[in-house]
Amino acid sequence: MKINNYLVSLSVIIAIILFTGCGNSNKNKDMKKEFEAFVKRYEDTIAQMDKDANLAYWNASITGKSEDFQKNADIEIQRNKVLANKDDFALLKKIKASNSITDSTQKRELDVIYNIYLEKQADPKKMEDIVNLENEIEKKFNTFRTVIGKDTLTDNKVEEILSTSTNSEQLKNTWMACKKIGPVVSADVIKIVKLRNEVAKELGFKNYHEMSLTLSDQNPQDIDKIFNELDSLTRNTYASLKDEIDSYLAKRLKIKKEDIMPWHYQDRYFQTAPKIYKVDLDQYYKSKDIAALTQNYYSSIGLDIIDMLKSSDLYEKPGKNQHAFCTDIDNNGDVRVLCNIKPNANWMGTSLHEFGHACYDKYIDINLPYVLREPAHTFTTEAIAMMFGRFSSNPQWLKDVVGISDQEKQKIAEESFKVLRLEQLVFSRWAQVMYHFEKEMYTNPDQDLNKLWWDMVEKYQMIKKPADRNEPDWATKIHIAAYPCYYHNYLLGELLASQLYYYITKNIIKSEDYKNQSFYGNAEVGKFLKEKVFMPGKMYYWNDMIEKATGEKLTAKYYAKQFVN
Repeated sequence: MKINNYLVSLSVIIAIILFTGCGNSNKNKDMKKEFEAFVKRYEDTIAQMDKDANLAYWNASITGKSEDFQKNADIEIQRNKVLANKDDFALLKKIKASNSITDSTQKRELDVIYNIYLEKQADPKKMEDIVNLENEIEKKFNTFRTVIGKDTLTDNKVEEILSTSTNSEQLKNTWMACKKIGPVVSADVIKIVKLRNEVAKELGFKNYHEMSLTLSDQNPQDIDKIFNELDSLTRNTYASLKDEIDSYLAKRLKIKKEDIMPWHYQDRYFQTAPKIYKVDLDQYYKSKDIAALTQNYYSSIGLDIIDMLKSSDLYEKPGKNQHAFCTDIDNNGDVRVLCNIKPNANWMGTSLHEFGHACYDKYIDINLPYVLREPAHTFTTEAIAMMFGRFSSNPQWLKDVVGISDQEKQKIAEESFKVLRLEQLVFSRWAQVMYHFEKEMYTNPDQDLNKLWWDMVEKYQMIKKPADRNEPDWATKIHIAAYPCYYHNYLLGELLASQLYYYITKNIIKSEDYKNQSFYGNAEVGKFLKEKVFMPGKMYYWNDMIEKATGEKLTAKYYAKQFVN
């Protein structure tokens, strides 16, 4: 009797298990179908909006016309409304909580789309206000020109004066004049910072800075740790180089070291290194076709950019954005670069940099889902751009691509490396200013931001604040207004650039000479980058991609080997 009862009980249990399992299986299949249908609707709607918005922004950047900026803003507002849909987000939450999506590609796709929607679940009116403010601020930046007396100066002209003049009065006047964009936009920037914070708090974050990093797959504590480590790593070496800079500038300008001011550092922000070494890299480019050199180089390593060159806009125009950027219009092959090329070393580096971004976008696997047809992270595409941009001051690259003699290469080798090292360390300290200022600004936007800015400049760049200056100089940097909480990715990109450079040199070039490499003519370099870095797109979490490509997760040790040790 007990045996029969046991058998009956066992059969009931088995039936329940089979029924439950069948039920779960059907539920999982239903969830998967719901997700696939959701993705289809998402792509049909958002992909076209993205394309239209990117085209509008591209046109606005070239023309400076208000109607082009407004079209971009209108599309962005409409896009935000789609992504703010509460029912759609509830469905995504339901699918995510069910754990029904087991395919690795679809799981990654779900995570990415979920974060995209999460960021837009705040008050739609606030989201619209943010877009309109961003649009208005960027329009002011794009159309602002530095005016000194009766002369209206382009950014290229401002940089030329700051880098070449030895007249302290002219340098001061130029620096002061280009900072006048600050008061024009500062009130709007503070307003937009507070709006972003309100949105972040609605979504459960302390502030926008924390939200921005978290939703871009970065742990804020991890980023703090990296930046503090780099501060410690570079501080002493930088201080020594900074003293060398000040000694050079004092002699060049015929002033005392203690009288050196921000306008003496040959750059509006001291984000690029002054030219304190004897090598004049501009001389190698003054009669060269920068775009042709760029095309020739990338072609030699198996990366074709001819199609992207044809669709790009590379030279100065009235009303045009005076900076440089790369944009993927449709995640489907329409990749373009905006530059304002002049025949000098800076624009050679910038051209290599931007077409590094372009190659990354172009060679992402077209078979990936739409939302995964992007770089693994914004800083991984920066890393590629930076690795290639560095070559503009590399003597081996100059020999291979520009055609200088071996004798000339040897002549400038040591000084050229000093230039690159100085550029890297100067930039690393500037990136510290940007990162820490933004973090503190979003923590408390009501504090004295003018003072905060100069406190950071003095701490990390070791530059003196001009006496009695109380202007919103922080607001003159467009990234703070239009590309918030992004700048730290440039420095992370520099770390990865060194890591990739060392890996390629050792494993692809098969050399232990880490100074004299250009990669020129080696198609295996392009093949490695396409297969291991570009094609995976956003399929993997960024640190997993880095580990798959180089055998290690992101580390600062190669940057230190290259520029500090």
